[in-house]
Amino acid sequence: MNLKGFIFDLDGTLLNTIPTCLVAFRKSFQINLGRDYSDREIIALFGPTEEGIFKKLLPDRWQDGLKEYLSEYQRLERGKSPFPGIIESLSLLKEKQLHLAIVSGKGPASMAISLKESGLRPYFETVVTGSEHGAEKPVYIRELLKNWKVAPEAVAYVGDTVYDIKAAKEVGLLPIGALWAATAEVEQVQAAHPLVSFTDAMAFKEWIEITV
Repeated sequence: MNLKGFIFDLDGTLLNTIPTCLVAFRKSFQINLGRDYSDREIIALFGPTEEGIFKKLLPDRWQDGLKEYLSEYQRLERGKSPFPGIIESLSLLKEKQLHLAIVSGKGPASMAISLKESGLRPYFETVVTGSEHGAEKPVYIRELLKNWKVAPEAVAYVGDTVYDIKAAKEVGLLPIGALWAATAEVEQVQAAHPLVSFTDAMAFKEWIEITV
């Protein structure tokens, strides 16, 4: 398989950050909106960046909501490591001199926190964050491919949600299911027919060794 690059989602793919996001949103909502949100209610808001979510729910005080969210997010993420097998996988891809990027729906502030705390930033030549207006991964991926001067069929996208798989297919990338997080959309991802999927990141590394 003559691959030239890999693009990764972040939350639930490289890092186990979904639980952190839920706790941080819940605390900020309790303080700024005065009620408890369930995990299901919070997840239903995902798509826009954190900035976009707070602008929708707290249009006059969105900065206050975001500040509380980021404070709690940073506290919870301090010193957190990537999923077991991720560093080994990224190191192997770097050794093979492939392009590596992150394309995520996260906002820039939480992305910066996660990359700093996890030590992941040096592995990626490009990091693309999301939009306040909603999920636009195909747009960002196409722009990235132009910059790389690489055909889509020579690039894989690794993600943990059905949206990741569909976005990869829309652009013509090879979709890979990252199903090692407890929050992964296992049945939905498998129903979307990725090229391959893994429930363990070390198995992903072994696949890279054999296939890439």
